[in-house]
Amino acid sequence: MTTILLVDDEARMLDLLSLYLSPNGYRCVKKTSALEAVKYLEDYGADLVLLDVMMPEMDGWELCREIRKKWDTPIIMLTARTEKPDVVKGFKMGADDYVTKPFDEDELLARIEAVLRRQKGAETSSNFNGLSLSLESHVLRYEGQAIALTPKEFSLIALFLEHKEKVFTREHLITVIWGYDVSTEDRTVDSHVRNLRDKLRKAGFPADEYLKTVWGTGYKWLGKPQE
Repeated sequence: MTTILLVDDEARMLDLLSLYLSPNGYRCVKKTSALEAVKYLEDYGADLVLLDVMMPEMDGWELCREIRKKWDTPIIMLTARTEKPDVVKGFKMGADDYVTKPFDEDELLARIEAVLRRQKGAETSSNFNGLSLSLESHVLRYEGQAIALTPKEFSLIALFLEHKEKVFTREHLITVIWGYDVSTEDRTVDSHVRNLRDKLRKAGFPADEYLKTVWGTGYKWLGKPQE
């Protein structure tokens, strides 16, 4: 499920956005400050950030700039600031789109879908030691040979390859891959990782050198095999 990080200091606006977006298949994470938003991105990441401008501590322009220093997550600025200089400033800070309040629900959904399509087109594949992962076709190959994966297994390998060397707790993987609202146990994660390893091995990829168990915690993908 696509995760949208909603950032606005008005709780009522966050609730309204979630009310619009959730029925359309988006998982909405609501944050009322820029600092909370940055912490969430560091811990979990997001597929898109919907960002207000006028906020205490750090305004939306500054937050947009901070996000761009670390991530290429799509950003849509959603604000009552309608003057042309403000719009230009938003784009210069790294925003992908700029929507003014009051907004039309259908237009906002269309803008979100358009930005996500552009992002998907820009980042459709990743490669690692003979592994080739295509997000567009949802296919993983090793040295040209396709490896049949379930959707959850594909999501796992995509996450590991995107964040090499990062330790993922089982709880984190449940949140990111399965979602908050799903009742999933640690052994379900272990089972999916085990199946993923087996499929990589059968294709000839040395999975045990890269996909490591961090005992008592979770899993990580090594950037290079251990000596």
